[in-house]
Amino acid sequence: MKKLINSVDNIVDEMLDGMTAAFPQYVKRLEGFNVLVRAKGPSDKVALVSGGGSGHEPSHGGFVGRGMLDGAVAGEVFTSPTPDQIYEAVKAVNGGKGVLLIIKNYTGDVMNFEMAEDMASDDGITVSHVIVADDVAVENSTWTTGRRGIAGTVFVHKIAGAAAEAGLTLSEVKRVAEKVISNVRSMGMAVNACTVPAAGKPGFELEDDEIEIGIGIHGEPGTHREKISDVNNITDKLIDKILAEGIYSSGDEIALMINGMGGTPLMELFIANKHAHEVLDGKGIKIAKTYVGNYMTSLDMEGFSVTLLKLDDELKKFLNAPADTPAFVQF
Repeated sequence: MKKLINSVDNIVDEMLDGMTAAFPQYVKRLEGFNVLVRAKGPSDKVALVSGGGSGHEPSHGGFVGRGMLDGAVAGEVFTSPTPDQIYEAVKAVNGGKGVLLIIKNYTGDVMNFEMAEDMASDDGITVSHVIVADDVAVENSTWTTGRRGIAGTVFVHKIAGAAAEAGLTLSEVKRVAEKVISNVRSMGMAVNACTVPAAGKPGFELEDDEIEIGIGIHGEPGTHREKISDVNNITDKLIDKILAEGIYSSGDEIALMINGMGGTPLMELFIANKHAHEVLDGKGIKIAKTYVGNYMTSLDMEGFSVTLLKLDDELKKFLNAPADTPAFVQF
């Protein structure tokens, strides 16, 4: 295993310090905790907190800033953050208008975020939560009951963040977030698995001519393996599975995300995006906005995911609203 690290035990700690050193205008770290919050402190609006295991960068700390998150909690690699870390994040970002927790649907994340919500509520802080489960690949998985939360979570961060920035109440921000969750679907694939530093070996083995379809973002194997083919064919399979959900139709307007898993060249992501546009255009589905890049990664995994979000006027307005974070700038 080759990794550019100093010690397996210090990876998350050193990463967070490196992020704050790179982006002091955006984020600061809560002393003693694996928590990044906005550098300017809490503001007079609903605050958003998200997080999860590390290894998905730029998620989640890269989305702390104007128009998106107020706080992000980092667990150890592919491990849920503890309730006390989440609780400290909630306290730090609370500006008096309530806090919304955005949780990816993994058993540990749901349990620990909900425990933190109870702790904060006992302190008199108004807290609510939403759970993102956008992965169409499997109904249940290694770490979930129900569908996994993957790259579609970033659209929840963006749109709910804009709603909060616009001054909506906690119940209204939650409603908007749940509308995104109802209309977003994703599916991914891998050419090669990721290597968790503490494990020292890939999460699964693929032959040189094999790919894995339907992978998760923690190195979980997917639904099946098949022989590698051209990226157009692979993109077709991901989009076909998403469209089989039956929530996207000719005449709909969507946002499209081609998300890299961490080890995929942008060249290849743009080729996949070209074909995704051709397929969706051919079905009469209008793409209002496209995102191509690394948003929700899986360490050094080679592969990509496709995310579709059906838009209405409200969601489009918030998607297009200004945002300024280390990993997401939109004016």
